[in-house]
Amino acid sequence: MTALLILAGLFTLLLLRVPVAFALGGLGLALLLLGGFSPLMAPQAILSTLDGFILLAVPLFLLMSNVLLKGGVGRDLFAAVHAWVGHWPGGLAVATIVSCGVFAAISGSSVATAATIGTVAIPEMISRGYDKRFVYGLLAAGGTLGILIPPSIPMIVYGFVTEQSVIALFLAGIGPGLALVGLFIVYSMVYARFFGGYTPEPPASWSERRASSLRALPSLALAAVIIGVIYSGAATPTEAAAIGFAAALVITGLVLRTLTWQGFKEAMFESMVTTVAILLIVAGAKVFGKAITLYRIPQDISVFIGQAIDTPLAFILVVSVVLLFMGLVFEALSMVLIMTPVLLPAAMALGLDPIWFGIYMVVMVECALITPPVGLNLYVIQSVARASLGDVSRGVLPFLALMLFTVVLLYVWPDLALTIPFKL
Repeated sequence: MTALLILAGLFTLLLLRVPVAFALGGLGLALLLLGGFSPLMAPQAILSTLDGFILLAVPLFLLMSNVLLKGGVGRDLFAAVHAWVGHWPGGLAVATIVSCGVFAAISGSSVATAATIGTVAIPEMISRGYDKRFVYGLLAAGGTLGILIPPSIPMIVYGFVTEQSVIALFLAGIGPGLALVGLFIVYSMVYARFFGGYTPEPPASWSERRASSLRALPSLALAAVIIGVIYSGAATPTEAAAIGFAAALVITGLVLRTLTWQGFKEAMFESMVTTVAILLIVAGAKVFGKAITLYRIPQDISVFIGQAIDTPLAFILVVSVVLLFMGLVFEALSMVLIMTPVLLPAAMALGLDPIWFGIYMVVMVECALITPPVGLNLYVIQSVARASLGDVSRGVLPFLALMLFTVVLLYVWPDLALTIPFKL
């Protein structure tokens, strides 16, 4: 009953449009006071949270992705991929998905991926005759690859909260990320082949392919460097983020010469705003998590699940439904911060691997990014395309189904996530 009252209070605050960070932190502080605990626990929890070395990777990855965004790297990536596959049935859609995947491997941000590739791909695809709802759905869903294909900001936060290896999480995200890219590509090609809605185009010349590939080469090299230094153990994710930010400045400022001083200032400001928002949510969630732990809510939920649910499959089904409903109200990072401390103990009691569970959580959070009314990627694409939210929401439904199929695939074949970090 206590857990239900706490959740009801949290939903009430959110419905009253209280910012997520202040709803979590304020409710956590109120619970501490009502429970007779020292209110000093709140600032102590906040300071211990924001003092984490791992969280330094968040602003650095955001700086890198925003510098690349302002430097027009997305246009170069899209042009290079399009030159190679644009003549396929649905080739422009394939180019869009691959570009999203590559930019995701550089930026670690779903919003930056959707905005960067969407700005270039949406007008191009619509001018080629693709159905606009399909285009909006493709870009909104493609942007979610930014938090599954490593590096990933939600994975960093999950690793920080659960004290799991961020590198292991990054490695575990590769298999499901590539699987989702493959599913998106197959669906897009089938859609284009049998439902039309596109204008076939001739293959690009070899000179066009060579020129566009050379221009995109520095960005591809950046992705390779970031992945290489992390997975080889040469650098931590935080150090890799710093290397990536410095390399992004060199690529956009000195090599491509596309980053202006105004663009750099905008990148810094937008990164600062997003970083503050993320850290405030993390701090508020830490206070809330401290309070519900003192109220023994996670322990009680674990006991209840242990008594009412005795199989991992039933647990995953129930949790998936809960997370889908939460995705209607909460944004992605809040879901990770609120639900992980509550669900992970029960998951581990049922024998689920914490790294596997982290990837499962990230895939479900991907779904939250494209579920109305608070799916951030829906608003990004709506803003970029100047479209109605209804058109964007209807366009993502097939891709949402593919994401849920990926969850099924992940459950049936856990090694999709666990092979690379633990068996290679």
